[in-house]
Amino acid sequence: MEIDLTWPTVADERLRAEVHAVLHAVVAAGGAIGWVDPPVRAQTDAWLDSVLGSPGDGALVVARVDGVVRGTATWKRSSSEVFANMAELRRVTADPAARGLGLGSRLVGAVIEHARAAGLEMLTLGVRGNNHGAIQLYESLGFREWGRLPNVISVGDVRFDDVRMYLPLGHREGVVLHGSAPGGIGSSPARAQPVG
Repeated sequence: MEIDLTWPTVADERLRAEVHAVLHAVVAAGGAIGWVDPPVRAQTDAWLDSVLGSPGDGALVVARVDGVVRGTATWKRSSSEVFANMAELRRVTADPAARGLGLGSRLVGAVIEHARAAGLEMLTLGVRGNNHGAIQLYESLGFREWGRLPNVISVGDVRFDDVRMYLPLGHREGVVLHGSAPGGIGSSPARAQPVG
């Protein structure tokens, strides 16, 4: 069995069909990748076009098993200028027929390195709170939880937590890390606490 990771920049008919097959199969098997119902081809084509349509602001990696796409992962840079140093990891998938091959780990590892090479300083992600296997995978690759929004992901009448995670990728030389220290651009003084 041969597993290759590639970074397509254009979507031909074969890539569109194979990516659709993976995304459809993942959602049909209950995968939490942003669609409640298995997406139709027009939805996956539109998503693929949005990912590939803004080079420099995102990228798609696909895992091919014996020449056929069986997994995907993307990173997408924040659209806000002040957050342009960070991106979100999205749509990490492995076709149910290819589970157990380590595709998730390979794909996420590739995204981490690609995002770092693109000059990004931080990767973030959101994962459904009941997806314990994915959370363990992300933690094994260095991601840490920074918070969770309780019961905000809705699938019909069922609600799930949105677990938010982050991975620092490093800063270029000369970047000043001000953090939450007082002062600086956009700061405001702390308000005095009422006495009594």
